Amino acid sequence: MYTRKRRRPVSEINVVPYIDVMLVLLIIFMVTSPLVSQGVKVDLPKASAEPIDQQDIPPLIASVDVEGSYYLNLGDDEEQPVAAADLGALVQAQLQKQPDTPVVVKGDGQVAYDKVIRLMVLLQNAGVPSVGLMTDPKE
Repeated sequence: MYTRKRRRPVSEINVVPYIDVMLVLLIIFMVTSPLVSQGVKVDLPKASAEPIDQQDIPPLIASVDVEGSYYLNLGDDEEQPVAAADLGALVQAQLQKQPDTPVVVKGDGQVAYDKVIRLMVLLQNAGVPSVGLMTDPKE
């Protein structure tokens, strides 16, 4: 007589459906992520800002005035405007000498936001990893 072999119950989880769901979610996130706006709405604090920790290396201060002229606290004459291309080259050269040099943006209170952003993009293209914003202490 033919006896039927008894099968053991399978105690493993079939993960193939979970992988399919994960791949579908990954595709959905990849498609929708460029559609998300790049700006973030923030309510700025009313209190004064905390000072940046002082380091042994003095920071590079890139300034922009109301007219949109750029200045850098590097070189002989800090009161002379610097062209955008020259500012990027000077910052890049300084960062090659001292890579740990902190970079701070100083903008006039009446300067347009666009001019400050252009300065920050210029610094980013020069290889600056992070930029601080300089403020006056609240009186």
